[in-house]
Amino acid sequence: MSGHWIHLCIDMQRMFAEDTPWRVAWMSKVSPAIVEIASRYPDQTIFTRFIPPLRAEQMPGAWQAYYRKWQDMTLDRLDRDLIDLVSELRRFVPPARIFDKMTYSPWMSGQLHRVLQTEAVETLVITGGETDVCVLAAVLGGIDLGYRIRVLTDAICSGADDTHDATLKLLGDRFSVQLDLLETETFLKKAASAR
Repeated sequence: MSGHWIHLCIDMQRMFAEDTPWRVAWMSKVSPAIVEIASRYPDQTIFTRFIPPLRAEQMPGAWQAYYRKWQDMTLDRLDRDLIDLVSELRRFVPPARIFDKMTYSPWMSGQLHRVLQTEAVETLVITGGETDVCVLAAVLGGIDLGYRIRVLTDAICSGADDTHDATLKLLGDRFSVQLDLLETETFLKKAASAR
C-alpha cells in the first residue's frame, strides 16, 4: 500500500451501541474488525465522535428542527457518558486520537484536515457508522479534499440495510477512481506487506 495512511473510524460511540433512540444494531457485528485494525495500528487510528448540543437552540438552521425531533439525544437529557467510544475501542486512546464533531462530516471545522496535511496523509481507511450518514459524509468530504479512500465493507454499519447497500453501490459505481471497497482482511494483508 503506497503513501501514508490513517484509519479514520467514524462514531463508534456508546450512544449508537446501547439502548437509545439512535441505536445501530449492526455496530456489535462490525466491532471485531475495527478492534483488529485499531489493535494493530493504534498510532494510525483516529476516532471521531458525534457530539450533540446541550439544547436544539444551540445549533444553526435545520439542525434545530433535527434536535427538536431527537430531544432525548441532546446533552441536557442524554447521559454524557454515552458520547464516549465503546469500551473495546476506548482502550486504544492514546496513542489513537479522538476528533469531536457536531455535524455528520468530520471536515467542517477544518481541524482534522489540517492535522492530516501536516502528517502527509494520502489515504483514509474508513470504518464505523453509519454507512449512509456520517460515513458517507466522511468519504465524500475526504474525496473532495483529495484523499484516496479505502472503505472497509465489513467494518461499517448502518441502522438501515437498504440504504447501507445503496450507499456501497453508489460509492463503488460512481467513485471508483478515488475509492476502493475492500474487506478488512484484504486491507490488513496489504498493510502488512507494505511495512
